Amino acid sequence: MKNILFVASECYPFIKTGGLADVVGALPKMLNKDEFDVRVVIPKYMCIPWEYRQHFNYVTSFYMDLGNMPDHKYVGIMEYIHEGIHYYFIDNEGYFGGNSPYTDDLKWDIERFTFFSKAALAILPVVGFRPDLIHCHDWQAALTPVFIRTLFRDNSFFWGIKTMMTIHNLKFQGIWDIKTFRYLTAFPDYVFTSENMEYKKDANMLKAGIVFSDYVTTVSDTYANEIQMPYYGEGLDGLMRHKNPNLCGIVNGIDYNVYDPEHDIQIYEHYTADTFGEKVKNKRGLQQELGLPVDDNKFMIGIISRLTDQKGLDLVNYVIEQITDEHTQFVVLGTGEPKYENLFRHYQWRYPERVSANIYYSDNRAHKLYAAADAMLMPSRFEPCGLTQLIALRYGTVPIVRETGGLKDTVQPYNWYDNSGTGFSFTNYNAGDMLSAINYAKTVYFTEKDRWVEIAQRGMRMDFSWRNSANRYEGLYRWIISWW
Repeated sequence: MKNILFVASECYPFIKTGGLADVVGALPKMLNKDEFDVRVVIPKYMCIPWEYRQHFNYVTSFYMDLGNMPDHKYVGIMEYIHEGIHYYFIDNEGYFGGNSPYTDDLKWDIERFTFFSKAALAILPVVGFRPDLIHCHDWQAALTPVFIRTLFRDNSFFWGIKTMMTIHNLKFQGIWDIKTFRYLTAFPDYVFTSENMEYKKDANMLKAGIVFSDYVTTVSDTYANEIQMPYYGEGLDGLMRHKNPNLCGIVNGIDYNVYDPEHDIQIYEHYTADTFGEKVKNKRGLQQELGLPVDDNKFMIGIISRLTDQKGLDLVNYVIEQITDEHTQFVVLGTGEPKYENLFRHYQWRYPERVSANIYYSDNRAHKLYAAADAMLMPSRFEPCGLTQLIALRYGTVPIVRETGGLKDTVQPYNWYDNSGTGFSFTNYNAGDMLSAINYAKTVYFTEKDRWVEIAQRGMRMDFSWRNSANRYEGLYRWIISWW
């Protein structure tokens, strides 16, 4: 049996702000239980719903030093077995007692997750679980490999434990001044050199995790290549090129039990690739619910997204008048930067029969939009993996994407000549190119309906379940664990 420990700041269904939680929640369940004992450790946030917290069992507690801080920190250990996976929760109300997993104070978050990264190791001898490999996720868990290689290196319990770092989004790195990190960690001086943790005269948690880990993964093959280039590398492209022999991309999956148009209880009408004609009933239902004209012949484009620059919404802003023509219904679901929230609200006011601005997030409304829309727009500036396009494909909603990161890896551009492909795409980060892709999609939709249906059906028959990704992770785990 090979022991694997996931260390992460969030995990579905306990706490979720983004795709990280979906990965940490879904991947352990998909790994072969006969070969891998996979356990997960996350903070015990007070904002975890009571329906889960009421089942947590207290294991024990102790006090742990943290850097050069004068007082030792309380470390409580709670555990819970949920859907066959063993979870540990690090309890410290001073650090994790708020009503959100993250705060607006980066320095405070850095202290909280420095504590978490060390506590995730400190609990292991106590609970009697010795991993063969520790799989760390994003900057919040990035100091765990550094602690293993430095302050824990003389403890025989930790000898030979391998570490793997997964980058879900390189943009977020956990950067603060070196003096603060010296105080919080008590790492030896060599950790704060330019080869290790130093970054532009500050210290960088994610950089340190990448340097000190045995292996690094990202959440798509294309993103693994992109981050080795200055445009996408967020200042770490040189390090990623150096790490190239021990770097790969594995695209995320989605839970095919949660996202299944044949059985989804949240949509108006069930359908499959073979009964694709029933999908239009979902469009009618959502049109009525949103107060849009109920018309099968409207081309419904959906956006389900954080409303930020990263998601390419500045491109949408440039050409929204041309997108929202009289033949189109444009439905937006999400929250984010006020300028984009207000943009969509304004166009709903201006064209109430064409635009529906849902400036909030609702899982129920998201499922209905996946089932109702004809196309899903994702013009991202960068997209490490992206889950929206995978869900859209599953529901026969044709993605229109920019060719970056996981979008490029998972959406095959439509080819008119051989009638192949599962979506529409454009390469340059340019509003005109995006509009051309949208108009190309509209042309096929309105003039070649049979071809449109075939594009959607091909997408529905693709397999982006977690099973494929889990197979690649299993192979990687076996290989890394076998290293001396």
